Amino acid sequence: MRFSLFAPAANPFFTPEMIQVLGREADERGIDTIWVPEHVVLFDDYASSYPYADDGKIPAPPGSGILDPMTTLSFLAACSERVRLGTGISLLPQRNPVYTAKEVATVDYLSNGRVDFGIGVGWLREEFEALMVPFERRGMRTDEYLQVLHTLWCDEISSFEGDFYQLPECRQDPKPVQQPHPPLWFGGESEAAQRRVARSGQGWYSFKTPPDQLAGRVKELGDILVEHERSLADVEVNVCPYFDGIDAAKVEAYADAGATQVTALFFAGSADEVPAALDQLTPCLERAQQLT
Repeated sequence: MRFSLFAPAANPFFTPEMIQVLGREADERGIDTIWVPEHVVLFDDYASSYPYADDGKIPAPPGSGILDPMTTLSFLAACSERVRLGTGISLLPQRNPVYTAKEVATVDYLSNGRVDFGIGVGWLREEFEALMVPFERRGMRTDEYLQVLHTLWCDEISSFEGDFYQLPECRQDPKPVQQPHPPLWFGGESEAAQRRVARSGQGWYSFKTPPDQLAGRVKELGDILVEHERSLADVEVNVCPYFDGIDAAKVEAYADAGATQVTALFFAGSADEVPAALDQLTPCLERAQQLT
């Protein structure tokens, strides 16, 4: 089993110095992937409900905005040599797909092929409105944008015609180092998310699913994969307990339930606190390595 970190990447704590230490320590300790989230704007008041908190509010107090994921991963690439770099999760339908393809390919190029591109459809209607992107039909928009990414990453001459995007014939280089493209992970607990995994994904990224429920969800994913002439052997299953906590016993329980990667929430108040924060996760890391 692979052991990874979910780093909220929120200011003022996620400083350049912290990123440097985290990248170095992750390499030395054998952390598999550092995943970072995405929200370009947040709001003091909003009607949308955050799906991973009982009160429906994202745990981000005023003044603690999230760093841009692609820029952060590029910085991490320069501070590390081995650890993989993941978006957990990039909000593809509210992004421009051509710029997104360029950014992902660039980070993959600069990191020598270490990017995992995690994708979600988003939950915060107000953020879509701030970006002047319709919240409705965002799932269908995501599916089209995936096709735009694919042609830009894989075709010498790229083009696309759809309901949400039209791309004239053009060239985009450099192509990603990883071929045919960086692994695609789809986040979310819905059947729609699992169907995207089955159609075009290399991984499913689940948030807060407890071990006693994960086995059933993995079986559901396996059944959907069969519909697409694939199997669970073709994809990875990553679960992040988030604020529910993690210990060595839970790592083993997740492995028994079908997870191939477990991602722990990482917090440190400063660069100096990074080693101690990682020390607390060492038993989990060691148990995961024993289960490999």
